[in-house]
Amino acid sequence: MDNSTDDQGKRLGTRVFKKSSPNGKITVYLGKRDFVDHITHVEPIDGVVLVDPEYVKDRRVFGHVLAAFRYGREDLDVLGLNFRKDLYLASDQLYPLSTDPDKKHPLTRLQERLLRKLGPNAHPFYFELPPHCPASVTLQPASGETGKPCGVDYELKAYVADTVDEKPHKRNSVRLAIRKVMYAPSKQGEQPSVEISKEFMMSPNKLHLEASLDKELYHHGEDIAVNVHIANNSNRTVKKVKISVRQFADICLFTAAQYKCSVASVDSEDGCPVGPGFTLSKVYYLKPLLANNKDKRGLALDGQLKHEDTNLASSTIITDPSQKENLGIIVQYKVKVKLCLGPLGGDVVAELPFILMHPKPEEPPDTPSGQESMSEKSQEDNNVPVDTNLIQFDTEGVNCSAAQEDDFIFEDFARSRLRGETEA
Repeated sequence: MDNSTDDQGKRLGTRVFKKSSPNGKITVYLGKRDFVDHITHVEPIDGVVLVDPEYVKDRRVFGHVLAAFRYGREDLDVLGLNFRKDLYLASDQLYPLSTDPDKKHPLTRLQERLLRKLGPNAHPFYFELPPHCPASVTLQPASGETGKPCGVDYELKAYVADTVDEKPHKRNSVRLAIRKVMYAPSKQGEQPSVEISKEFMMSPNKLHLEASLDKELYHHGEDIAVNVHIANNSNRTVKKVKISVRQFADICLFTAAQYKCSVASVDSEDGCPVGPGFTLSKVYYLKPLLANNKDKRGLALDGQLKHEDTNLASSTIITDPSQKENLGIIVQYKVKVKLCLGPLGGDVVAELPFILMHPKPEEPPDTPSGQESMSEKSQEDNNVPVDTNLIQFDTEGVNCSAAQEDDFIFEDFARSRLRGETEA
């Protein structure tokens, strides 16, 4: 963004996402597409729906938020089989507004501004996700595959109907792809380390391996330092050291299944062979990146809104083990250290679990509303091209006029920008 002197006196507009039904009779406005899980609570999904009352007449406008695990392409459905499992569904009536006081929520500043801008036919909505909902995760498709990829995705839908259970018509419904994300905790955990000793027949002493990481929590794009110390008091010889970062994806569907995939590896003969009576101390560096694993089908990625805007899936933080089946896909990472002793000697293996996540973006100072100011800087922090799917608040000129307050930049949920999604 150019902050030249010519632009410094100007107030930037607030970017808001909008999408209309094919017949143009209802339009949904959202301030952002990423909603953050803070462990204790999830940011609410709040926005505004603009309704044509002459078209709706005696009918109603309903909205729902659906979290689903998609494990097969929809165009391959046969014999009525559903290749999707719904993990969470919240429904509500958006118009006419409910008179139930328990369903009323204070308007956010963005909602107030949108209602003032759009007029009396605009109505606020509010959905609250429980903390145990799964994060958005995508399984990397094979080259050439089209359509929505497998994984956990979120959809916000608004539609015109007589009852909430009525099947929506495409002409008067709006579907928007959104994401639920989680950021790394602010504090580091205990430094991962492991010690292993292996005995061999006809050997008076053991082969001893110590391995540790420099920390437990890494951000996407960081180097992982693996400290390895070998004390060989056996009669075997260490011919090579293999270090790899492996992703474990547990699919929590009907039966538990786990997929393992190496996302970074180093094979080193530096300092080898380590013969009987010798030692080796060395630090190995690995950097797990999606850019080096584009060809691996089924690799778990952070949920994507377009192909250029994702990375390896972040680690899943499990706060309540009893809710594991609701998480859809549980992602974990481990560093594997293998000492190769040759065809007859076997291997010595150690594993070190760690966490891989995005850092929590810094809150801009003096923001008018902390709830609205959560920007989606995680990609920017990792040298990834930043998606334009973010609210931009100008924190200067807070005492500006109402006309300036209503300065919006409306961005359509354009299908051309969401390649790979048939109903984005």
